[in-house]
Amino acid sequence: MQNSLKNKLFTLVGVSLILCLGVRAQDKPNFVFIIADDIGWNDIGCYGNSVVKTPNIDKLASEGLQFTNAFLTASSCSPSRCSIISGKYPHSNGAAELHTPLPGTEIPFPLLLKENGYYTAQAGKWHLGTNAHRAFDRFTDENGYNNGNGGEDNWVRFLKERPKDQPFFFWYASYDAHRAWGADDFHITHNPENVQVPVFFSDTPETRQDIASYYNEIARFDFFIGEVRKELERQKVIDNTIIIVMSDNGRPFPRCKTRVYDSGMKTPFIVYWPNGIKDLGVLAKGLVSAVDIAPTILELAQVEIPSDYQGISFVSTLKNPSNETRTVVYSEHNWHDYEAYERMVRTKDLLFVLNERPNLTNCGPADSKRSPTQYSLNKVRDEGKLTPAQADIFVSPRPRVELFDVKKDPLQLINVASLPSYSKHLKEMKKLLKNWQHNTRDSAPDNLTPDWYDRETGEALDIERQRGIMPGVYK
Repeated sequence: MQNSLKNKLFTLVGVSLILCLGVRAQDKPNFVFIIADDIGWNDIGCYGNSVVKTPNIDKLASEGLQFTNAFLTASSCSPSRCSIISGKYPHSNGAAELHTPLPGTEIPFPLLLKENGYYTAQAGKWHLGTNAHRAFDRFTDENGYNNGNGGEDNWVRFLKERPKDQPFFFWYASYDAHRAWGADDFHITHNPENVQVPVFFSDTPETRQDIASYYNEIARFDFFIGEVRKELERQKVIDNTIIIVMSDNGRPFPRCKTRVYDSGMKTPFIVYWPNGIKDLGVLAKGLVSAVDIAPTILELAQVEIPSDYQGISFVSTLKNPSNETRTVVYSEHNWHDYEAYERMVRTKDLLFVLNERPNLTNCGPADSKRSPTQYSLNKVRDEGKLTPAQADIFVSPRPRVELFDVKKDPLQLINVASLPSYSKHLKEMKKLLKNWQHNTRDSAPDNLTPDWYDRETGEALDIERQRGIMPGVYK
């Protein structure tokens, strides 16, 4: 009798505990993290582009929180993504150069979610190496899945096939809008006559078609975001799901991708969360860095943040968009097809650049060098008709130090580092960079990885490809 009573009590306590744990699991938010490939921050409708068709992203922004000063730590796909998933700057996590896998000693934040009861899955583009696969219960990278088209084919499928008794985290990565173009036959297209041509491009029919094809890729990316939202609504989990939309680097065009200016490092960044964001359609104007994403998601999931993560959680901004968690962001440009070492410091008012390879042109990645937009610029150069803005990618030697007043010069076209009126600002920015490099153990090796491609044509060099020493001190 006594044992029977004990068993009943244990059963009652066990059921109560399960119910309590179930409530906690349901209270924890779900996450759908969606990252584009090579989409510039201002090539989205809600960021001011009146031509590109992004109704689904625009709707998320109008019903969520749109960040206007979000910056990446690198304007290259794999270093940028490795930085996001590791919560560290590229030179600190051992994956500073393009196509360098994230070391197995690093802790991807989805692994911590997985270990704390979340179902985690990845679908689409990867480029982080195989060591980070362990962070996901299900992944498409090198795993027999078809990642065709823009890489979005498995997004809705994975949502449908997820276990329904766990909170979830999905890392959805698109190939849109990476070259070569593959969305010109998609059902959403753009007229070349209507596109917006940046001042550092040459306005030719070839350039306009190049941009229109790029817009088509963005439209396909946007379409599948809408499909994901529909599925979340169908499953009635949309209210407690946080959707984050961003890009891994700037548009794949000259003076954009790989560059540390806003055209390369600034990213669209939208957070949608019906249960958590109450001030709908508000602009969050404070600075945030891609390195802040990992600690933010972990805090929202009530998971302990590793002590060596280098970002700052911006949960307070989600609760109150006027809250600013940081006053400065840092970014870097390391090897991406070509030898490079640049460091960038950005405040709301100023952008500072240190270039330790000023003898080299800052020409952009190889695929951009082989683009119609680049060929149009080459033609104008050969005719001796380049404007100063267009000439930037050809300049060699370059300034070792650059300073831009981004309030007066939002496109970063005029270097004011030599002006006496900016000497105090220049000194302050140099100090910020020096402290950051010291605290994060940055370094500038003499024998960086050299060029693997021709700087004029973008074609592969006939050389034995060897890596140099990556920046940073990594063990």
